[in-house]
Amino acid sequence: MKKLILLTFILIGGTAMAQATYGLKGGLNYGATGDYENYTQVVGDASTVVEGKEKTGYHLGAFAKLEFLGIFLQPEVVYTRLNTDYGQFDYNLTKIDAPVLVGINVLGPLNIKAGPSFQYVLKNELENTPLSISNVENEITVGYQLGVGLEFGNLGFDARYEGAFKENNAFGEAATDRNFKIDSRPSQWILSVSYTLN
Repeated sequence: MKKLILLTFILIGGTAMAQATYGLKGGLNYGATGDYENYTQVVGDASTVVEGKEKTGYHLGAFAKLEFLGIFLQPEVVYTRLNTDYGQFDYNLTKIDAPVLVGINVLGPLNIKAGPSFQYVLKNELENTPLSISNVENEITVGYQLGVGLEFGNLGFDARYEGAFKENNAFGEAATDRNFKIDSRPSQWILSVSYTLN
């Protein structure tokens, strides 16, 4: 976690020394985590797998932006809450996202951007169930984001997709056995409004 925060602030600090702009952002995200797999409900030789249904979450954060000849680097630090419906219960994932995006101004206020997104899982929990869950296997993972943006003066609007490269499971904590797991990797659409402070 310390290394992730240090890397993010180095990137933001470096862009600040290069007279980059910076600002605040927030908005809604709509998506789900990966599959829920229950080992105690077996059909044939296979365990029961349930695909999560998308729900709405939210995010708040800050960004910096270094631009040169229509190309820009945009590191961010964002607090994100992602919610998923598995039918019998909800799964909530809270994380710090640190995307580092490279973008290009296409035409007028329109830009496109993409890049890796580092995430640090702060908390994962179940709601509406007596079941409990362990921490995820890897607190820090790397995924990706890609999207489009519009800028009108200091005000910006973003639409992005975020995905992950590999599974990151959290296991059920039963009295005698781990009888289920949830893949915590995100698959979500992100809608943001941003405001540049300088």
